[in-house]
Amino acid sequence: MTVKIAFASSDRRAVNQHFGAAEAFAIYELDASSTRMIEVAEFMETAMDGHEGKLAAKVELLGDCAAVYCNAAGASAIQQLLAKGIQPMRVDEGTLIDELLCGLQKNLVKDPPVWLAKHLKKHSGAGNFAADEEWQE
Repeated sequence: MTVKIAFASSDRRAVNQHFGAAEAFAIYELDASSTRMIEVAEFMETAMDGHEGKLAAKVELLGDCAAVYCNAAGASAIQQLLAKGIQPMRVDEGTLIDELLCGLQKNLVKDPPVWLAKHLKKHSGAGNFAADEEWQE
């Protein structure tokens, strides 16, 4: 089972951007044994003017990510992310992406946080077999 995680980062090494003003998102795919960057999405305009359309475009771009790590996010961004099933994660500026990925990988194997467990369950189809569990020969 793989999971996609986005990081608001201008240098692809550390989380160093506010969600709404992010110039770029580094998007990684990870599973229990590997991580790989699959996409870097860059945005031109970064002024924090509260323009809702800009937020919607960023949220839409991250649509199949389980979480986005950033230095901060406004209330509107948080609402839009949660509505799409994306967990906003606030970390200190300069937190290294590699360290976050390493921690997430360990959590994938055992004891995932609630948001990650929910995402994995939703995307594994685990809920589709409830009828089979009650069926007996």
